[in-house]
Formats: sequence, C-alpha cells, structure tokens
Amino acid sequence: MSEASELFKDYCIRYASEVNLNRSIAYIEDGLKPVQRRILHVLFKIDDGRFHKVAGVSGDVLHYHPHGEASINDALVNLTNKRYFIEPQGNFGNIFTGDGAAAPRYIECRILPFAKKIFYNPEITEYIPSYDGRSKEPVVFPAKLPVVLLIGIQGMGYSMATYILPHNPVEVIEAMKSALNEEEFVLYPDFLTGGIVDVSGYDDGRGYIKTRAKVHIEEDEKKIVIDELPFGITTEKLIESIDKEAKSGRLKIVSIDDFTAENVRIELALARGAEPEEELKSLWAYTDAELKISNLNPLVVEDQTHPRIIGVCDIVR
Repeated sequence: MSEASELFKDYCIRYASEVNLNRSIAYIEDGLKPVQRRILHVLFKIDDGRFHKVAGVSGDVLHYHPHGEASINDALVNLTNKRYFIEPQGNFGNIFTGDGAAAPRYIECRILPFAKKIFYNPEITEYIPSYDGRSKEPVVFPAKLPVVLLIGIQGMGYSMATYILPHNPVEVIEAMKSALNEEEFVLYPDFLTGGIVDVSGYDDGRGYIKTRAKVHIEEDEKKIVIDELPFGITTEKLIESIDKEAKSGRLKIVSIDDFTAENVRIELALARGAEPEEELKSLWAYTDAELKISNLNPLVVEDQTHPRIIGVCDIVR
C-alpha cells in the first residue's frame, strides 16, 4: 500500500471517529449528543434564575462547540421543545404545525430544576479541556435517568445511524425500579404529539411501529375531526397528504379546516353521501394519518469510545 493510501486511510478513520463520537451519536451515560451536553453545561454555568437570550447562550456554547452557531440554535430549540430540561420564553415554534422558532435574538430560555437534579453533579463529573484549551467541559454528565429513552434521538453518523423513539418518563422510572429489583419489564414508545401506536412489531428498540392519528366522527355535521397526530408528522404535512388524496378522488372530502393552536384540531368535511367509516379506511390506507416507522436502531456510544447497538431494556439496566 502506498504512503498516500495509508495517509488517506488514517484520515478517513479519524474523520469517521470524530463524526460518530463527537457529533451524531448520543452517549449512553447521559443520553446526549455533544452539542446538547455543551448547551446544558453553559446553562448550568450561567444560571441565576433569570431567562437568558438564546443568541447569548449560543455564543457561549461556541467556546466549546466548533461546528457553527446555526447547529447550536437548532439543537437548543429542539432540546427545549422536549419540555424536560429547558424552560422557554417566546416563540420556540410549534411541534404540531412544524412552524419554526423566532430568531435567537428574540427568544429566551433558562435551565429547569429537573435538569439539575438529573445531570448536575460537578463533584463526580469528569471535565476535559475544550477544543481550544481555554475552558473545561464535561466528558459526560452522570445522569440519574436513561435520558436517551426520555427524549429519543435520531442521527446519521459515518456509515452508521441511530434512531431511538421517546418513551414515557413515568414508565421509564417504573422500569428502573423493576431493573433494580431484578424483575422483568418491558418498555414501549410514547409521544408528545399523542396519537395511537401499534407496537406488535416493536422489538426492544428495534423492529418497527405503526402510528395513527386519533380521530372522532361528528355525525351531525358529517365531519371527521383529527385530535392527535401520528408521531413524526406535522399538521401541514398531514393536510398535504389528505388534500392530495381528496383531489385524486380516493377521499370524499369537500373541505379541510385547520384550527390547530395549543391542541390539534383538523376538521374534514365529508361530501354528500360519503360514509364516515368508509372514509376513515381510506384515510388510514392512503394518507399520512397512518405511518409505519421501520428504521429503528438503538445505537449509542458506550464508555465514550464504542458505538454499540443496545436494546431499550439493557439501556435501562
């Protein structure tokens, strides 16, 4: 092998390791990607009980994260919208409609006490120099809960990908109690957007799930009303898929009205002579009101060095 080939191979391995360990894959110890960990680290440092401009927080995170301010802003908004660790003030977007957040200079945030209880233990946290050597940052937080299962994670690394669905925090804590008592337990996904989930194909974090919108029929007004969304879809995308099928004639719908604000409400007015139950069957069959998610892969970084596929129950243990 030539010297150039050896050099290319060495650089390729270094690059792959950098992407997988320091950007794309969450660590099992605290369930966070590096950018999320650095955001929480900064919020712990500057916490004085008051709200901080997101633009200012992002600027501070740049001292630890050398990959650009836009990626920090996106990660901060996404982590805030998980609703566990960061309290928002201002427009952080809408998880139902898919509307984006306001510019970082217009919105504020602060760390929640729950985050400190879960992550903040500086006496037992290992710190290393930041990329420029001017500051210190945590290797991982010694988290008290399997956070990767609470918030879920999705990421594309170098020749590997991770996709872990979010789970109900109360059910995760009950699973931890069972694990400590050496009892059998099982965990299934749960979603902030609600909806109905079929877990018959779910295999401890692998396999697939089917997720469906939650609806009810208003017989007197000949309407199908969507109250909750399937996981991974927004009202905009759902309406687009319904409108497409209505125009093709597969759905007998004369109008679609979206009244979504804090809660989802999409009204589908049925054409004269249409039977609601029959239209529901078409809604499940042809639109994004029912989805199959099959690329699940519980890949996490173990011991800060090794990406490894670990089942949901083993993550708890």
